[in-house]
Amino acid sequence: MRHLLTLFDVEPAELETIFTITRDLKEKFDAGLREAILPGRVLAMLFERPSLRTRVSFEAAILQLGGGSLFLGEDVGFGSRESVEDCGRVLGQYVDVIVSRTRKHQSLVDFAPHCACSVINGLSEEAHPCQALADLYTMREHLGGLKKPRLAWIGDGNNVARSLAVGCAKMGFSFVAASPPDYQLDPAYLERVRQEVPGAEVQQVEDPQEAVADAEIIYTDVWASMGQETEKQSRAETFSAYQVNAELMRQAPERAIFMHCMPAHRGLEVTTDVIDGPQSVVLDQAANRMHVQKGLLAWLLGTQS
Repeated sequence: MRHLLTLFDVEPAELETIFTITRDLKEKFDAGLREAILPGRVLAMLFERPSLRTRVSFEAAILQLGGGSLFLGEDVGFGSRESVEDCGRVLGQYVDVIVSRTRKHQSLVDFAPHCACSVINGLSEEAHPCQALADLYTMREHLGGLKKPRLAWIGDGNNVARSLAVGCAKMGFSFVAASPPDYQLDPAYLERVRQEVPGAEVQQVEDPQEAVADAEIIYTDVWASMGQETEKQSRAETFSAYQVNAELMRQAPERAIFMHCMPAHRGLEVTTDVIDGPQSVVLDQAANRMHVQKGLLAWLLGTQS
């Protein structure tokens, strides 16, 4: 039984397989075709956090592939009415795949081994692998001719940054994060990436201009993630020098693209002229969530390889 809790769970060759399936399904989608390769399959979405892109993109994905979906919100009492282990033992008998968006990553770690079906991390405080998969696919679409693209992450060393660090390493991309001292990626995490992915080029710096100097991809995210709302003001002050604006984009190569996983706080981590500008591919990222997740579902459920 395969699960996707972090991108450490997939090998580089498997990423390529997922992207090959994605490309085939996306080409058919663009041609107006819907191929029902998962008829009768049921996807359960077990969500403890709010969602727009993850929920809708997974629902659309499974429906377009001929399956159905169930949404399970906080009223389920995941880990409160009954243990996460028992939830896994029960749900795994009813559905074919589960997407779980949890408050605690450890809940996923405890949950997945007890499920008789595949479990996908739809976001935890530790990782956001589905977002990173869509991002990597989008980078490939826009920069496919480059041998080794360099991604500069500007801002908080959060769950998306962690997922992109390992994802970039497995794709042969270079990754650098620029963050204030107290908000940087854990050195032990970066060392794990280097240990598990031979040849990985991942680093942490403090200066955003240093990070973007040779980067073809400039990526940022909100300064205060879900659950950090009380820190919003203090983080805004700390990260004020990390805004992605036209001036910072000018420090990057002309061919650089801008990425943001959204939702975006315009005027904070990014200016409107950048996110709506010609270098921005944020809407392609959002669209590719659905396409890549179709590829992921087809791969996990074994209908394509």
